[in-house]
Amino acid sequence: MCGMWRTRSSVLILLFVALISLTCVILFYTASPNQLIKWLPAKSLSLGNSWARGIKLMKEYPELDSILQKADMGNKTVIITTLNYAWATPDSMIDLFLESFHTGEGTSRFLNNLVIVSLDQKAYNRCTSIHSHCFILKTKGIDFSGEKRFMTDDYLKMMWRRIEFLRAVLEMGYSFIFTDADIMWFRNPFDHLATDADFQIACDRYNGNPTDLNNAVNGGFNYVKSNDRTIQFYRYWYSSHKLYPGKHDQDVLNYIKHNEEIRKMGLSMRFLDTSYFGGFCEPRKDFTKICTMHANCCVGLKTKLHDLRLMLTDWKNFQSLAIQDRLLQEPLWRTPMQCKI
Repeated sequence: MCGMWRTRSSVLILLFVALISLTCVILFYTASPNQLIKWLPAKSLSLGNSWARGIKLMKEYPELDSILQKADMGNKTVIITTLNYAWATPDSMIDLFLESFHTGEGTSRFLNNLVIVSLDQKAYNRCTSIHSHCFILKTKGIDFSGEKRFMTDDYLKMMWRRIEFLRAVLEMGYSFIFTDADIMWFRNPFDHLATDADFQIACDRYNGNPTDLNNAVNGGFNYVKSNDRTIQFYRYWYSSHKLYPGKHDQDVLNYIKHNEEIRKMGLSMRFLDTSYFGGFCEPRKDFTKICTMHANCCVGLKTKLHDLRLMLTDWKNFQSLAIQDRLLQEPLWRTPMQCKI
């Protein structure tokens, strides 16, 4: 009789716990329209309290998960760029950026995977009129709509806001290619990305060794896999800006990449060859190799626009050549031109 009473008590306790748990789930699910519950078991959220992190992400970035789902390549990978209204005005940076996808070799399909993150309302309004996947990333008390000159206070805030946002994307379980909007896409970059690296980043100058930490990194283009190591790394990267006031994310990364803390994370880092991921800092001449070209080592929107328009024209002229003519003559980039000044 006593054993039966214990059994019934145990059953009642289990039923009570199950009822309370179900009630909590229902209440939470009702308050979370983007179905945050499906994130909770994800490996990328295993750092810290996944439930609490999930709630925070939902509150800070409403609707983001649904946008990432639509842009997903099918393996929880997306392409992301960020811009403000100065770069989103008609016939400005965003138009050249999107044009490069259309004129590149097999790159137009990646537009379906591109999420344009707008840093102000006017940029978002323009984005929604020209592209399918747009997300607005507002920052309380700051208007990012105007041109932010390199290394000004608002420029630095914009760069660090970007790092903070990209960390959240990783925590949602999405890997990504991040690309600045002043990068032209001419070929499929995935063909030249390592499959065994956690974090791969472009270089201002490349010394020929993809694992050498002495390469000068450029934060305008990187491919990052979502896992515990990269989430921890992005948290460390973001928190490090307090140690280097007045420095932007790229400078800070160049400082911290040698740190023992990153080695202990087990992060696998690779540096991308400028023969394939080029830029104005170290322009390469071979049109047959180049995947992306960046208007780096160049300050000022008008200056960048001038040289990027020349670059697109040079690329189109190369494409117009017959195959045999491409072999007979060596095309040359006319850029950097104004960006040399």
